[in-house]
This record gives sequence, C-alpha cells and structure tokens, in this order.
Amino acid sequence: MSRRARLTPEEAGLAAGPNRRVAGLRRSEVALLADVSVEYYAKLERGAIAGASASVLESLARALRLDDTERAHLFDLARTADGIPTSGRPRRRATAQSGAARPSLHWALDAFTEGVAFVRDPYQNVLATNALGRAFYSPVIGDGGRTPNLARFQFLDPASRDFYPDWELFGEMCVGVMRAEAGRDPHDRTMQDLVGELSTRSETFRALWGAHNVRTHGTGTKRFNHPVAGELTLAYEELAITAEPGLVMLVYTAEPGSPSAERLRLLASWAASGATAVERH
Repeated sequence: MSRRARLTPEEAGLAAGPNRRVAGLRRSEVALLADVSVEYYAKLERGAIAGASASVLESLARALRLDDTERAHLFDLARTADGIPTSGRPRRRATAQSGAARPSLHWALDAFTEGVAFVRDPYQNVLATNALGRAFYSPVIGDGGRTPNLARFQFLDPASRDFYPDWELFGEMCVGVMRAEAGRDPHDRTMQDLVGELSTRSETFRALWGAHNVRTHGTGTKRFNHPVAGELTLAYEELAITAEPGLVMLVYTAEPGSPSAERLRLLASWAASGATAVERH
C-alpha cells in the first residue's frame, strides 16, 4: 500500500483522469499493470501473500517500480509466508552473538589499524570493535552495561544528535535497514521486542517504521561529529560474515591525506595514550 501510494499515474504511464481521490495508484491500476485480477491483488495487499508465484512477484515489483532492496524485501515477505526464505541468507542462528567472541574475528578486527572496524548483528547491536572503533564509538558504548545498540542510541540518547550531524538521514537509514532485516523473519521475537520498545519510546521511530521503507547499507559516506576528534567524513563498506549468518563487519575509513584522515590518526593516538595510562595505573 505504501509503494502504491507514492507512485503517480503519470509515473506509471497511465492517464490520471478526473475526480481522483488518491494521489497514488488505485488497486485496479496496479492490478492492470501487474496483469493480475483486482481481487487477487487486493488479497495480496491484505497480506495473504503465501503461494504467490515468482512471476507474480516480479510483475508486482515492476508495476510498483520497486528498487532492488524493495524487490528483495517483497520476495522475503512472500517466501517467509511460505516458510522458505529466499534472500540468499539462511535463517539467523541463536548462537550468532557468541560467534562474535571468536578470537580469529577479533584478530581480523584488530588488523584494521587506520580505520574503524566493528561487527554488528541484525538488531543493531555492536558486538565487537577494533581499538579505534572503541574510541570512535565511545558516545555509543558509554561506560559499559548492556551491549551497545545503534538503534537505541539513535532514537533514545540525546547525544546522538551531536554525534550525527545528519541525524534525520541516519534515522531513516537505521530504520530502513531494520525493516529489511525484519522482512527476512517477521516472527523474530528479538526484533519484535526491539521495534516495540523503540516505537513506544520514540515518536520519530514509530513514524519512520510506519513508512515501510527498506534499504541495504552496503557502501557510502557518512559525517560524524566526534567529541574528541571533531568533524569526520568517512567512507564505509559493509562486509557479510559468512561464518555467522546475520552478522556484518563495517569498516569506516577516511580519504588518504584528508583532514578526516588526520583526525582519525589523532583519535587513534588519543585512544592508545588512554589505554597506556590505564595499564600503568
């Protein structure tokens, strides 16, 4: 329904006609574009998507002009209804967090000495970081306690508005990634609990979740305002950890020779001096 509402008749190659009560497409128009009956399309839109063929899903994706992430989300929802996930990733295992404790994974993280490297699970928990990552994410990690969570920090901690200069964009990205994850297993109780908590405590999260937007992280550039290092513009790459389905490693680096690269080096020195002081103490 949300994708239908955002697509105008003109964008779909249809005549708008007079006396339209909706800005987006009507159900009958989507059904026409997807070459299915209005009754069947209405059934799908109500959530009765189990049994839908791949050809029907492809037709719907084309009719609604879905991008690659939205198309994958549609297939995830349909195949989950059939009990067969098709996103290419097995259902996540309950032991995923323990997998982040694997020594070799920490060795791999520590091998990144000039960039921020950390492991995140589908619930936005930061499970492991390299030394620079611990210094970089000090506003998120705090003084300890429960596992740091990027979604809780984003929507429940006022410090996130200082740390993320593009706070609104970060919020949209965070919710979009979580929506895509939830589509792979809508019955995941841990994700349901997290979404329920954030929806109850954050009006912004509740509105973004209700928009049904999905996205993948992949690669890009982000801006940060670190309390020690100052303004940083960092490129990121997301890498799947195939040994632990559902976990990803993210690496943030700065363009060589840029002010951000110099500030990252200063942050690394600050972190190292702090660790040395603690060891001496």
